[in-house]
Amino acid sequence: MNAPSERRPSAADDRRWMREALAEARLGEGGTRPNPPVGAVLVRDGRIVARGHHARAGGPHAETACLAAAPADAARGATLYVTLEPCSTAGRVGPCTEAILAAGVSRVVAATTDRNPRHAGRGFAVLRGAGVEVAEGVLRDEAEAMLAPFFRHVETGLPFVTLKMAQSLDGAIADHAGASRWITGPEARAEVAAMRRRADVVFVGAGTVLADDPSLLRKGGEGEGLPGMRCVLDARGRIPPTARIFSDGRAAQTIVATSELCPESRIREWRAAGADAIALPLAAPDATRRGPALDLRALLRAFGEAGFLHALCEGGAALASALVAEGLVDELDLFVAPLALGGGSLRTFGAIPFDLASAPRFALLAADRFGADLRLRLVPARDRPGAV
Repeated sequence: MNAPSERRPSAADDRRWMREALAEARLGEGGTRPNPPVGAVLVRDGRIVARGHHARAGGPHAETACLAAAPADAARGATLYVTLEPCSTAGRVGPCTEAILAAGVSRVVAATTDRNPRHAGRGFAVLRGAGVEVAEGVLRDEAEAMLAPFFRHVETGLPFVTLKMAQSLDGAIADHAGASRWITGPEARAEVAAMRRRADVVFVGAGTVLADDPSLLRKGGEGEGLPGMRCVLDARGRIPPTARIFSDGRAAQTIVATSELCPESRIREWRAAGADAIALPLAAPDATRRGPALDLRALLRAFGEAGFLHALCEGGAALASALVAEGLVDELDLFVAPLALGGGSLRTFGAIPFDLASAPRFALLAADRFGADLRLRLVPARDRPGAV
């Protein structure tokens, strides 16, 4: 068996180094679909000697990237911290367990078990069978929060849905004249840009594109705009091909979800601009809707089939209301600005009336301040009527 490192890490050491591995994993968020974001650090004699993360599907996994970055023989007898159980089967790259054993790592500390049935528990069994010490569950909650979109996709074939809305103190997303730029300040908008970076696809309703002509893409840094996708829901073909999502040079990152109500000539215009268009069924008629709407469950199935793990919705009110009403929101991020917009303004969830007894209810995860604005992170309350 390989010689152990000079000092066995304590439980506090394990948590410290796992935080470093989690920081590595965050560097890959939004770029690994359909794989999960995973980070790893190699520790020897009380210091990190190598780091690695999974950056893109088809590229090295976090463990192999980390080991490849290590100095010669540095892994022998060292501890490898990884945010997800190492894989033991070959895909586009070789099994991580083989790389770990070949490098001579004596101890592996993992945050959580892989829920993919092809991998679950097998990597740990391979390592233990070869004499490697394995510890599980270090900072499990933090890791599983980051891996929630991957786990959702593995278990259901659907993406994890985050709904982001920015509103005034009195629950408005636009004033009486329809103006909505900008309700929140620059710090909140910077956080939204970070949320876009972590998502595989950002989607909005046609009304948002018509009103604001947004980009919806990631901004800043190397590879700006890539590899995130954007999707607009347009059942009737109202969005012209001159919209920014078609004309900004990144139309290949645009998907239009439409229906049989859309003229074929409009679909040809979108595709000629370089965008993709997918046809979805219409939702069942509903007296609360002002017009035809797309089947949102069919949309999420299409996202899942495309390998999207995390879908970020940025409104508007009709789409946000429908997602909440149908129980399709996994996390609600509500940015609240310290201003009041008063009568005639557009309400955040004002497109659908809810009764008090059966209204969608949420539980607060956290409250964070961004400049003058407050972000409330919420999840559906488990005991709310109709919760799924």
